[in-house]
Amino acid sequence: MTTLPSLFVSHGSPMFALEPGIAGGELHALGRKLPRPEVIVIASPHWMAPRLSVTSAEHPETIHDFGGFPKALYELEYPAAGSPVWAQRVLRAFDAAGIDVQAEPRRGLDHGAWVPLMHMYPDADIPVVQVSLHPHFGPAHHLQLGRALAPLREQGALLIGSGSLTHNLYELRRETGPAQDYVQAFAGWIAATLAAGDTTAMLDYRARAPHAERAHPTDEHLLPLLFAMGAAGDGWRAQRMAGDDVRYGTLAMDGYVFDR
Repeated sequence: MTTLPSLFVSHGSPMFALEPGIAGGELHALGRKLPRPEVIVIASPHWMAPRLSVTSAEHPETIHDFGGFPKALYELEYPAAGSPVWAQRVLRAFDAAGIDVQAEPRRGLDHGAWVPLMHMYPDADIPVVQVSLHPHFGPAHHLQLGRALAPLREQGALLIGSGSLTHNLYELRRETGPAQDYVQAFAGWIAATLAAGDTTAMLDYRARAPHAERAHPTDEHLLPLLFAMGAAGDGWRAQRMAGDDVRYGTLAMDGYVFDR
């Protein structure tokens, strides 16, 4: 069986579901290019839980966890099946790594999960299991979460961290316009650091990256990048996607494919 890569994708605003742009097109092309996974295991900052949790429903609902958007957005559904069998594999992998975890049979898929998957796998014909993130633990913890699941890539799982490469909603502009300088500087530092394979610098990004606290006033939307890095195992190489796609001047839509 072919070992799948791990991915980081930026889901930006919920409007990404209706406005695919460069990032949506590249996700669609990637979905057609990759070997077909048996399951998608995805982590999103829109599910933060004090105890690590894993969805185990057979038919997870599409959660519209946002407000003030066009009606068409609330009418979208992503009817992918869940997988109780794969949820158990994820639970066992965390348990083997000594990480406390629980199953959550009532939880559906939030927009951080289903919006990018709509572009990547529009037929919703691959089972999806979602993993929560932790509201108070930082990059090192989420790197370890990914590392715990890395062996599942050899069993047919596609591991995805879904967040946003930059995420300052305070400075978001509704009108179109160029990316703000700090967004480009931060995204460039991330690209160079990942190209160098420098995990140590990534773990310390808030001290080392230019404008880190402006790009991420809180870091929950970058933690999925650390999850994806950990899920790649050792010796990964990072391929950048959608580096020219910035929404509303502040939301960089960069993605990364981690492979060897």
